[in-house]
Amino acid sequence: MTDERLERDSMGVIGVAKDAFWGAQTQRALLHFHIGQERFPRSFIRALGLAKRAAAETNMQLQRLDPRRGEAIVAAAIRMIAGELDPHFPLTIWQSGSGTQTNMNANEVLAYVANRQLGELAGTPGAVHPNDHCNLGQSTNDLFPTAMHIAAVEQLHQQLFPALLRLQLAVQQQVVAWQDIIKLGRTHLQDATPLTLGQEFSAYVTQLGWGLARLEATLPRLYPLAQGGTAVGTGLNTAIGFAEQFAARIAMLTGLPFTSAENKFAALAGHEPLVELSAMLSTLAVSLNKMANDIRLLGSGPRSGLGELLLPANEPGSSIMPGKVNPTQCEVLTMVCAQVIGNHTSINMAAAQGQLQLNVFKPLMIYNLLQSLQLLSDAMASFAEYCIAGLQPDRARMAELLERSLMLVTALAPRLGYEQAAALAQAALGNGTTLREEVIRSGCLSAQEFNQWVQPQQMLAPH
Repeated sequence: MTDERLERDSMGVIGVAKDAFWGAQTQRALLHFHIGQERFPRSFIRALGLAKRAAAETNMQLQRLDPRRGEAIVAAAIRMIAGELDPHFPLTIWQSGSGTQTNMNANEVLAYVANRQLGELAGTPGAVHPNDHCNLGQSTNDLFPTAMHIAAVEQLHQQLFPALLRLQLAVQQQVVAWQDIIKLGRTHLQDATPLTLGQEFSAYVTQLGWGLARLEATLPRLYPLAQGGTAVGTGLNTAIGFAEQFAARIAMLTGLPFTSAENKFAALAGHEPLVELSAMLSTLAVSLNKMANDIRLLGSGPRSGLGELLLPANEPGSSIMPGKVNPTQCEVLTMVCAQVIGNHTSINMAAAQGQLQLNVFKPLMIYNLLQSLQLLSDAMASFAEYCIAGLQPDRARMAELLERSLMLVTALAPRLGYEQAAALAQAALGNGTTLREEVIRSGCLSAQEFNQWVQPQQMLAPH
C-alpha cells in the first residue's frame, strides 16, 4: 500500500500524495522551491479563481471550450473563489518570478476537481486537462498580473477604504467634542502658542482625507487588466474579443469597473500602477505614524510626561510593574507603518526588474502589496476602536501647562516689540516666575493690561 498516486506532466512521472488535489507540476515546485513560509493570501487565491472562472466562461461563449468541460471548470473555480480549495495551494511565493508554479497549481487543482465531478480519469479523452482547458487562451504572464490587479482593487474597496473612513470619522468626532479645549501648542518639542485640542486633531482628519484621495486616484490605472496579452503581449493563442469579454465578466463578478488594458505589452512588462498604489499606502503610513506618535507623546506619563490625553487602558502594560498601562495601540500602528514603508522599498526594487517583455518579480510584489493593504486595514480599524474612541482629555493638566507657558508672550510682541517680549520671557524662565508675574514686576504692563492683551482664546486665529 502506498500513500501516493502517480501524476504525469511533460517531464515525466512523479508521486503526489493521494489526498492532494494538485498534480505533477505543483509537486515539482514543492521539491524545487522549498523556500520560506510566505504563502499567497486568501485574497490572491480568490482573485486567481475569479480569473479562471471568467476565462472558462469567456472561452465557452467564444465556442473554444466545450460546455461539458467548461461548466465543470467553472464549478471548481467557484469553490476556489469561496476558499474551499485553499488547502491545496501549498506553494510559497518564492518561485518563478512570473508566478508560473502557482498558475499551474490553480490549473491542476481545477482540473482535478472538475474531473472528479465529471467522473473522468486524468489523461483520458474526456478529461479536463490543466493546460489545454483550464489554461486555454491564457499565459501565466497575463493571468498573474490580472489576478494581482483584481486582488489589490478588491482589498482597497472591501478592506482599506472602510477602515480608513472609520478612523477618519472617529477622529472627526473628537475634533467636534474638543473644539473648545484650549491647550499649549508645541513646535520643535518646545512650547509654542495656544491652539485647541480640536484644532490639533483636525490636522489628522485632513491628512487621512488626503490619504484617501491619493488612493482613490490610483484606481483608473488599476482597473485595466492584462488578460489577453498571453506570453509577451501580442495575444497569441487567444481569440479575438477574448480580452474585452473577459474584463467585462470580471467587472460583473466583482461589481467593479475593470476593463481590458489598452497596451498589453506594458501590462506584462511593467507594474507602475501597483507601484503607485504602494507609494500611496506608504504615504498613508507616514501620516498614520505621525498621528500615532503624537498621541503617544500627548498621553505620556501619567505623572512624568505631558499627560494631556488619557489613553484607554486596554490591558496590563508590564509583567513586573503593577498598574502600568502602555500606549499599545500607538505602538502596533507604528510597527505596521514601518512594515508598509519597508514593503514599498521592496516593491520599488521588484518593479524595476522588468527586463524586456516581462517583469519577473511578480510574486514578491503582490505578496508585499497585499500585506500592506491587510496590515493597514486591520491596524486602522483597531486604532479607531481601541484608541481614538476611548481617548479622554485631561482638561486640568492642559490648563496648568497653558498657564505656565512663556510663549503666551507672543501676544505681547505687537505691543512691546520682539526684543522686549523676548527679554521678559527669558527673565521669567530664569527667575522661575510666570510670564504674568514677570511682566507685572517689570512695570511694562499693569495686571489689567496683561489680562487684556494675553487672552489664549484670542490667540487661536487671526485677530
